[in-house]
Amino acid sequence: MTLAAPLNLLRQARARFTQREIAAHVGKDIKTVRRWEKGETPCPAMLEPALRDLLQERARTGSGTAGDAQFRFIDLFAGIGGIRMGFEAHGGDCVFTSEWNDFSTRTYRENYPGGGDHALIGDIVAFPADEVPGHDVLLGGFPCQPFSIAGVSKKNALGRPHGFECTTQGTLFFDVARIIAAKRPAAFLLENVKNLLSHDKGRTFDVILQTLRDELGYEVHYRVIDGQHFTPQHRERIIIVGFRGKTAFSWDDLHLPEQGPRLGSILHRTDGSEPVLPWDHDRFFDHTAQRVQPKYTLTPNLWTYLQNYAAKHRAAGNGFGFGMAYPDSVTRTLSARYHKDGSEILVYQGEALRPRRLTPRECARLMGFPDTFRIPVSDTQAYRQFGNSVVMPVMHEVARIMLPHVQTLLAEDNSHGSKQALSLYA
Repeated sequence: MTLAAPLNLLRQARARFTQREIAAHVGKDIKTVRRWEKGETPCPAMLEPALRDLLQERARTGSGTAGDAQFRFIDLFAGIGGIRMGFEAHGGDCVFTSEWNDFSTRTYRENYPGGGDHALIGDIVAFPADEVPGHDVLLGGFPCQPFSIAGVSKKNALGRPHGFECTTQGTLFFDVARIIAAKRPAAFLLENVKNLLSHDKGRTFDVILQTLRDELGYEVHYRVIDGQHFTPQHRERIIIVGFRGKTAFSWDDLHLPEQGPRLGSILHRTDGSEPVLPWDHDRFFDHTAQRVQPKYTLTPNLWTYLQNYAAKHRAAGNGFGFGMAYPDSVTRTLSARYHKDGSEILVYQGEALRPRRLTPRECARLMGFPDTFRIPVSDTQAYRQFGNSVVMPVMHEVARIMLPHVQTLLAEDNSHGSKQALSLYA
């Protein structure tokens, strides 16, 4: 047995576990594990059985998760957990969550108490990548920020390295990239607005692809998917998925209904069949009167303003104005500014009544969230959260076609890890 065996085992373990997790398993403090990894002190041979047990536990459970979970994932820029919900439905176990907005974390905790069986951290920017738990899939609906790529050609001329640490530093995508680089998950899913493709004349997206493919070495696939296949809302978003190895992944495996549901399917029902939700009570719907609460109907002043605004722009030849929605409609895209006037989606209530906003519960349904999803924040914050969220059934469907390829990569990892461990002890 070579002296390098303990350090090799430690490095294998660090590909899937944090220093903190390893320290707890071997009964040492985290500083000691850090010194071993840096080579400041030798990794003792007596640790080999404990490290081997840790790696074998990984092989026994397939993905290192407890219970029946098929894979472990982390939820970055988590919002209210729409991406998480889609992946949990396929047997995933969320082991780490990051979300900086206090109102969003309140909603997240209400629906995933404590964030799950792990801590929910705030801003990912200051969080060390080494302390992110080992995971099989990284999920992130990262915000789109301008990428500064100035100076790269100059650095090339000077022979200086750049790579993603230079080209994406200062953007939130950098934090996605540094965690992928450190933890090497089997796969990732990133979600963003459709305009990411054309941002800065396509240069932003080129940097993202170059980082994921060339710098990090992942097989990358992307597609714009419209949420209206699953909910009555026209909502185009780009989905970027990547795999740490060659796969047969194909977007053609998606099941996208040609015609999705219509608005009437998510509106509060006034025929006595609207469910009474104990977490909503009569907040959005008056079950005694069998009607949507009157506060969601536009005030006379706001309705007059929106009509005049639309008429002004029609006269100028512009397309700006409110969007009236009917039971057989597919709505415009719900935005985070919906709380201001609701103009992009106004629900028609007949000629005798002014139109109304969707209620927050209807917004949840429009995004594909089940009625079991709780809304603990104010209406204003709820509108912002759903307007910033994802169409959850889209995530559910993408997770479905990703999972077989994730499982294949994990099986290859386990086979390779077992053979490598045996060779060390031969």
